[in-house]
Amino acid sequence: MRDFLPADKVRRERVLAVIRERYRAHGFDEIETPVMEEYGRLHAGIGGDNEKLAYNVLKRGLDADAIRAAADDAAALTDLGLRYDLTVPLARFYATNRGQLPGVFRSIQIAPVWRAERPQKGRYRQFMQCDIDVIGDASARAEAELVVATLDTLDALGLEGGTVRINDRRVLDFMLDTFGFAVDERPGVLITIDKLDKIGPDGIIAELRDRGATAPAVDAFETFLRRPMTLEYHPYGERQIRKALPEGAPDDIVAHLVGIGEAVAAARGGGDVPLAFDPFLVRGMGYYTGTIFELAHPSADYSLGGGGRYDGMIGRFLGQDVPAVGFSIGFERIVDLVPEPTDAAAPAVVLVHDRDVPAGELLALKAALVGDGSRVRLEQRTKNLKALLERAAADGYTAFATVAAGTRRDALEIKPLA
Repeated sequence: MRDFLPADKVRRERVLAVIRERYRAHGFDEIETPVMEEYGRLHAGIGGDNEKLAYNVLKRGLDADAIRAAADDAAALTDLGLRYDLTVPLARFYATNRGQLPGVFRSIQIAPVWRAERPQKGRYRQFMQCDIDVIGDASARAEAELVVATLDTLDALGLEGGTVRINDRRVLDFMLDTFGFAVDERPGVLITIDKLDKIGPDGIIAELRDRGATAPAVDAFETFLRRPMTLEYHPYGERQIRKALPEGAPDDIVAHLVGIGEAVAAARGGGDVPLAFDPFLVRGMGYYTGTIFELAHPSADYSLGGGGRYDGMIGRFLGQDVPAVGFSIGFERIVDLVPEPTDAAAPAVVLVHDRDVPAGELLALKAALVGDGSRVRLEQRTKNLKALLERAAADGYTAFATVAAGTRRDALEIKPLA
């Protein structure tokens, strides 16, 4: 968990403002949910490994004897927990407030989440998530809306050239079934396949054999991986999707994937669409039921976001299934990639004043500058003026003026900070 100095905070808020504005422009509405959810919701077996990283809140009123008696039973000790993502809270929010929401609800959630990660570079225990979700639409239009809004947001941040990799969890099930992997070994097989980008085909096959996966299935998978076209990149379309899969891919799944591409192409004016079908994209969240996607950009060798369809989650809270799909931008990953703006911002002026300047005069000068649209800070002159001005520049101030007793507004000489 981190502190943010003023300049860092300004940068983060500027990026967040762009994300909010673009999301809202695409018809999404922002909501807010509590930072805590009930323990049972956070540990319902749908959050994958993130459930193991949840911060749980001790029940109030437990004495030492009660704590010792329930030491091995987390559910008896805790009744709440900090949210580890924004999707589980959204499902609970929708189930609670459905009667006040439109039939197809497009939500924005921008808020911190908490996971008990092992501290290391790029891994934080508190971090910001920026989610958009479409609830109530089972068609490919919902995924297309998310993809278009996300790519538009990336463009608005000055990160043009983003690509969305797309797959479907049902495609993965089809492939594993075709190759002959047993149902009970498939979660482990998917964990291994998810490493393809890191360890390559040879590493995947070796790891599957080491973990004792069904030998004929591994052989069939290896043959498939060795095909010349399997790992090639192709433009997004039906022929390319079918070519990347074993024979017999379900028509309804392929049609859904193709529909996403057609809608995105239409929204972006036709031509090549920034989509790539990746039959080996896995994503680890246990609640995904269909389409899954990840956001890539040439400036980074890691994913900048992702999401997928989770049609079964809301039904756990509501008692009936509701189609839902979401896309999350990895804010902590993109914020440092966003270029600084080149357009002129509002003037930010430091008034460096002598000790004897009356407070009334200082505040009158400040009020006049603020009224003209400037951001203004008062600083008493110090012996080391250079250090004072350097600190102000680091905080985003662009100009300064010195103030003595009796200085009038029209006599202020405002100079740029180098």
